[in-house]
Amino acid sequence: MRTPLTSIRGFSQTLLSSWDRIDDENKKKFIKIIEEQSNRLINLVENILTVSKANAGNIVMKKVFINASIKSIIPMFQEQYKNHKIVFIPQNDLPPARLDEDKFQQIMTNLIDNGCKYSPEGSIVTITTEAKGECIIVKVSDEGVGIKAEDADKLFKKFSRIENHLTSKAQGNGLGLYITKQLVENMNGMITFESEENKGTTFIVKFPVYNEEEVLKCSQKS
Repeated sequence: MRTPLTSIRGFSQTLLSSWDRIDDENKKKFIKIIEEQSNRLINLVENILTVSKANAGNIVMKKVFINASIKSIIPMFQEQYKNHKIVFIPQNDLPPARLDEDKFQQIMTNLIDNGCKYSPEGSIVTITTEAKGECIIVKVSDEGVGIKAEDADKLFKKFSRIENHLTSKAQGNGLGLYITKQLVENMNGMITFESEENKGTTFIVKFPVYNEEEVLKCSQKS
């Protein structure tokens, strides 16, 4: 939190103390920085609150049709990332999953947003769904720089960010994937990833098929 607060205070003080000596172009520039850092701080606080809620539970499980749930959020990303192509390839006869739909959409939002933010403009982010055994598998693939083997252990850790030329351009606080993993596991699912340097990354999320009689848990063997 210190970094955005320091920027907000610094540029605010500069504007207040030197308003008459700063030209209009720089005033707009400084105010824009204050706005960006304020949004960054808001996102950080919201993520911290989400971490607290994820750790506390608050999961409402029900029958969810994953394909429809994903389709409903894709237009948001198509509008936000107009220089990316977002492709959805669903399995048409996909059975329902046992999920909290709001939390599931938060998971998908984090993964699709990461895929767009950390891949070059003009690249493709692909989402696929399929059923396998008692699990439903959702994959989100990008064409980014990939994840080095030595960075793999950092990926789902709190406040951890992997540094490369794409992540340095995008603001983040290292909580998105940590929150995603907590939410997935709270819904009896699991998340893994596959990555090849300079070719991209695929996040793989597994959730139990809806079963009225028993609660299932997807494992890596599924």
